[in-house]
Amino acid sequence: MDPRDLRDACGSFATGVTVISTRTADGDHGMTANAFMSVSLDPPLITISLDHKSRMREKVRASGRYAVNILSHEMEGLAMHFAGRHDPAHADPFIERDGLPVVPGASTVFLTEVVQEVEAGDHTLFIGRVTEIERDLSAKPLLFCGGKFGALAS
Repeated sequence: MDPRDLRDACGSFATGVTVISTRTADGDHGMTANAFMSVSLDPPLITISLDHKSRMREKVRASGRYAVNILSHEMEGLAMHFAGRHDPAHADPFIERDGLPVVPGASTVFLTEVVQEVEAGDHTLFIGRVTEIERDLSAKPLLFCGGKFGALAS
């Protein structure tokens, strides 16, 4: 199967947009991702999926912790910044929560400690135990589908 065909087919599934963030000895790190999901309510577990070639994979491994920042609908520029289209306006977007960098204004933030790594093809799943959640119930999430950003209708 052509990997691009699989990627395009998966892209027809509407998702939220996250910035995965972590802190290591060399600073704060972030990347845009939509490969995030809930795993368990008891214990509270979520997972992220990181490509073996991504720098973020080694940063999360070194840190042992990560935050998942679910972006709100007005954060498309920040999503693009962490997807590789660097914008000086977003050069230092984080604030600190419990030793992790988080995105202020995100609709939801999960702080986690990695409890398990699972190798799955060309990706690693980092299962994290949720240690804290912050939510802005008034924020509308940023959505992504078919290569385009969007927002929920009112």
